Amino acid sequence: MQQPHPRFSALSNSSLSSSDLLSPTGSARFSLPSAPSISTTTLGQARQRPNIYDRNLNKTRSSEVSASAFAFLFSEIVQYTQKRVSGINDLERRLNILGYRVGMRVLELMTWRAESSSKAPKREIRFLPALMSIHTQVWRAVFGRPADAIEKSVENEDEYMIIDNDPLPERHISVPRDMSQLSCSSFTAGIVEAVLDGLGFPARVTAHNTPTQQYPSRTTILIKLEKSVLEREEIVK
Repeated sequence: MQQPHPRFSALSNSSLSSSDLLSPTGSARFSLPSAPSISTTTLGQARQRPNIYDRNLNKTRSSEVSASAFAFLFSEIVQYTQKRVSGINDLERRLNILGYRVGMRVLELMTWRAESSSKAPKREIRFLPALMSIHTQVWRAVFGRPADAIEKSVENEDEYMIIDNDPLPERHISVPRDMSQLSCSSFTAGIVEAVLDGLGFPARVTAHNTPTQQYPSRTTILIKLEKSVLEREEIVK
């Protein structure tokens, strides 16, 4: 009798029962690789990683952000905004709004740190000390160094100026010739305006390019106080 071809051999000729042949573990012919086990320890460690919102804000006081990362992010913001505006004034206005949102959070963070680290935190009620705080503490918190100078207008008593010879927002921005009047430091002006509003000194803050031969990116942050601030300053003298 002719033997069947091995590839077409009948199951009945095999010494294994049908239940063994169909079982995934009963025969090496149908054995399946075991699924990799998931390490519960690894998952547990991943779940226990601290959330960014749970970090101690005082421990991150001295941490710094990469200047190149900030330059890349800010340039993308400017390009994104430029495509959605109708002119220079509209672009500066939107940068000012973005800066205002940042300034609100900067003031909140600085106030929280001052209150948590001091038993008797001090709140400035005079404008000049508050302006000096912006010139030094706010500038250092945002840009890593204080601003270069503070000036008072000789023509208008309600105008003050913060001078930055090398503003970080302008450092890596290339402005086209047809937009030479654009000042990307409107973002910084928004930060200053938010801090002043939060401290109780409402003002209109704008940024202006005032280049010199030594400092081609020199910028002036012009602060125009509201009349109520000047009246209060006269009362508390």
